[in-house]
Amino acid sequence: MRARGTRLRLAMVAATIAIVGAGMATGPAAAATRFTYVFPVVGHSGFAHKHHGYPATDIIAACGLRVVSPVDGVVLELSRVDRWDPKVNDGATRGGKFVSIEGVDGVRYYGSHLSKVAKGLKPGAHVSAGQRIGNVGRTGRAGACHLHFGISPVCAGTGDWWIRRGVVWPWPYLGIWRPKIDPALHRSPRREVRAWLAANGCPAHNQSVSRASFA
Repeated sequence: MRARGTRLRLAMVAATIAIVGAGMATGPAAAATRFTYVFPVVGHSGFAHKHHGYPATDIIAACGLRVVSPVDGVVLELSRVDRWDPKVNDGATRGGKFVSIEGVDGVRYYGSHLSKVAKGLKPGAHVSAGQRIGNVGRTGRAGACHLHFGISPVCAGTGDWWIRRGVVWPWPYLGIWRPKIDPALHRSPRREVRAWLAANGCPAHNQSVSRASFA
């Protein structure tokens, strides 16, 4: 009887572990711990929970502070030249100098208005979370030193600036990617970006998208 009782208790423990494990594999906890994230600006900075026109976050920081990759990934595209011309007001060049990265989580991360792009960085190059990719600046259409930070699906990967600039709000994630926050509490935008993509696809320039996706 004692042996039978012991086997029963062990079976119950195993079943409980299996249930919890399954929940972690498919629930929010999996998204929180599967990938390592880093706040994209090193040094003192701040950001608001609003942005003009579309979901993105302007991280206000001093010019020259290091900008780093928020996650392991591969460089999709970059510009070392500030081609912004206020007389033309071309959306493709408003970001000035920029870097766009496809993270290992399948999400695209975009940082713009850089003063410079890190030497040796090029499309196809692998980057690690926390690796310097440039410095905070005010190139393009920027009135003050800051990093424009956008999150979006990869879609075309290059050239689709109207998606690349941002389609989901970064601030809920940035707040918990700060250096002193336990990495175990990190959240990934992967699920939200996938939901946006499922609802909108990869819109052509000026094609309307669901306003609910911008909430």
